[in-house]
Amino acid sequence: MEPVSTSGFAAFLKFYGAAVVITLAIALVATVVIMMRLPRSPQEWAVGLICTVISSLTGGAFIIVKWGLHEWVTDVWGMIALGGFFFVCGLPGWAIVRWTFNFINRQEGKTIIEVVKELKQTKDDLSN
Repeated sequence: MEPVSTSGFAAFLKFYGAAVVITLAIALVATVVIMMRLPRSPQEWAVGLICTVISSLTGGAFIIVKWGLHEWVTDVWGMIALGGFFFVCGLPGWAIVRWTFNFINRQEGKTIIEVVKELKQTKDDLSN
């Protein structure tokens, strides 16, 4: 039987090390977001958790791919730095979803024309 090769073992550690760092970053950002903005209901808690995880994964992955930061996976400090990207990208996810749903809830009962007029008015107010 052939002994375990060091290159295969190193690849194994890099993959699982990156998975641990990403999981830890996502867990921490979800904890921070939910503790700072307490959900009003169990459904809101679940939505907040899902949105935080998705924005963390997609935003962190976007930054890593966009700027070619894959080479940082060579050591533990590079993986920790990449985990920081996942953490920071997860922070605005819950806020953006909450703002969107608050806006949608305020529009309930209005026609699409009234909603478009309000959006145009808000846009004009912001540009002045």
